[in-house]
Amino acid sequence: MFTGIILAIGKIATIEHRAGDCRFKINTGKLPLDGVALGDSIAVNGVCLTAIELGKDYFCADVSNETLSRTLLGEATIGASVNLELALTPSTRMGGHIVSGHVDGIGRVMEKKPDGRSFRFKFKAPDNLAKYIAEKGSICINGISLTVNDVDGAMFGVNIVPHTLKETTLGEAVPGTRVNLEVDLLARYMERLMQGDSAAAAQGGVTETLLQQAGFLG
Repeated sequence: MFTGIILAIGKIATIEHRAGDCRFKINTGKLPLDGVALGDSIAVNGVCLTAIELGKDYFCADVSNETLSRTLLGEATIGASVNLELALTPSTRMGGHIVSGHVDGIGRVMEKKPDGRSFRFKFKAPDNLAKYIAEKGSICINGISLTVNDVDGAMFGVNIVPHTLKETTLGEAVPGTRVNLEVDLLARYMERLMQGDSAAAAQGGVTETLLQQAGFLG
């Protein structure tokens, strides 16, 4: 598990294709690896990867076809910058929200406008994720824990402060940039819980009928 508070910007050093999937070598920049052991999890642009080789300033991880197909790691190029975060420890400060590192889909930057020293971004999420995004709720973008300012259908806005622009790859983002999205873990489980005993046979997600049955609508 992670908090969505980025610790460093790394770079993809090599991508080795192996029997249909890939092995990535990632230079870790200022990410502290002293306490990291083989088998530990590291979030790369919000994607949870397992360290199978560790060096002084790099780690290697195997990336499955599932991850390659569902995240932007499938389009990664050598030299690309990535946001890095180490997994939680019992003493880690919860500065963001609970992030699993299991990406739900790919979104796109639609707008980027200055607002004082900050920037306001507009993102478009895939239609099937829109129901999980709420005003003043949390969302994880390329591994970064952010607060949703406003929502309009599948579009949502966030405010990025100068520190986040400097310390993450969002400083490089422009309209058209694609990003990994992970919705709030609690929203996903709430949907499943609301289905109750019918969850085993359910084909869809939250519907008006489901909301009425749960007592949210009159």
